[in-house]
Amino acid sequence: MTTEASKLSTDLYIDGAWRASTSGRRIDVLDPSSEQTIASVADATLEDAAAAVDAASRAAAGWAATPARQRGEILRKCFELMMRDAESLARLISMENGKALADARGEVAYAAEFFRWFSEEAVRINGDISVSPSGASRIIVQYQPIGVALLITPWNFPAAMATRKIAPALAAGCTCILKPATETPLTAYAVARLLEEAGVPPGVVNVVTTSSAGKFANAVLDDPRVRKLSFTGSTEVGRVLLRKAADSIISCSMELGGNAPFLVFDDADIDAAVEGAMLAKMRNGGEACTAANRFYVQRGALEAFSARFAERMAALKTGDGVGADTQCGPLVNAGAVDKVASLVEDAVSKGARISTGGARLDRRGYFYAPTVLVDVPPDADLLGEEIFGPVAPIVAFDTEDEAVALANATEYGLVAYVYTRDLARGMRVSERIESGMIALNRGLVSDPAAPFGGVKQSGLGREGAHHGLLEFMEAKYIATNW
Repeated sequence: MTTEASKLSTDLYIDGAWRASTSGRRIDVLDPSSEQTIASVADATLEDAAAAVDAASRAAAGWAATPARQRGEILRKCFELMMRDAESLARLISMENGKALADARGEVAYAAEFFRWFSEEAVRINGDISVSPSGASRIIVQYQPIGVALLITPWNFPAAMATRKIAPALAAGCTCILKPATETPLTAYAVARLLEEAGVPPGVVNVVTTSSAGKFANAVLDDPRVRKLSFTGSTEVGRVLLRKAADSIISCSMELGGNAPFLVFDDADIDAAVEGAMLAKMRNGGEACTAANRFYVQRGALEAFSARFAERMAALKTGDGVGADTQCGPLVNAGAVDKVASLVEDAVSKGARISTGGARLDRRGYFYAPTVLVDVPPDADLLGEEIFGPVAPIVAFDTEDEAVALANATEYGLVAYVYTRDLARGMRVSERIESGMIALNRGLVSDPAAPFGGVKQSGLGREGAHHGLLEFMEAKYIATNW
């Protein structure tokens, strides 16, 4: 067990206590850089799932009645503690996820900011009073916490995806059960320890890992006391969870897959576009739902952009996640490498050319070289699927209408990137692209103060901003006269 991992409690965190699974089983956690086991965590049973729901239900009334200012102060303390432990958390993320330490440090700062943002939003849960158009009654609207929430997070941002859900749930007055991914559970338990230190009461947040994710989720969603599901993950799993949630009419927030287009017009600042492309593509090594997946470059800018982008990608230092000079770490597991390799092989077999990379690295760990493909044909699988790796396919276009059509030719609609010096064109194209978020002349779109979410098959609801708080609340209407 590594130094960072050895400091953690790795049992289930239920009702403010650390406890072993009722089965005694454990789940090994691997370092993607070395393929070695760094720790093990408890493997929850359905009995443990029921205990977590019981704890969250018992704590619900007390937490909902806690003054908003007090809830906010606890969340603010969570922010301060997370920043205090930022370096150890970043190293932990790098070890279990594989991302470069610089990326992990950025994630910790981003994750902590959700605690600070929602500490301020907790006191801004405002209702309203109006008179009905007929004059017959007063219309009073109040917002109340929705109730016990099940939060399911992925492995690619183990800190940020947890805090982006926990913080608004607590600010709203909800209690919750967090089920993190088995690939990266250590960060979730580290966050649980900080919540405990900050003064979050027992049962308000419960953290439970399990190798039987489907059975666990079904059991929790079958409990009538659970009224909210917030999920971040693949569209395929999201569809399954939505069907299950429908049985109990549970409110759902779903942040699902993406297939982000990155549009570069002839009049774009090429240096700025390349810099933005590196951010949009290589944050977390490409293992992000917001990662630029398809690069569409207008023909006049194609040669310059492709050459400079390939040069930057080729120069990236690939190595262990915790390496001091690492810029691109490993993928999360062997299956991820296999998928990326298969997508590149398919594209090349259909006529794409490798500008740089295009191969697994001959070393221990789950590594794939940063890759740029040019002359990518429209039937290449990687244009239709989330690559989730350090691979950038480039396709030429001629007209603005063609660019918009290519960008929208997907079932997904999470984020899109647009580079142009013409503000009118940028706004016009942004409005035409079917996406929940647009980064115009920027390579980064995420911000705790902004509503994060997609359209089409990329999900339902929004996280962050005031919108994220309202996802955990219900509007109650009172009709009266005086």
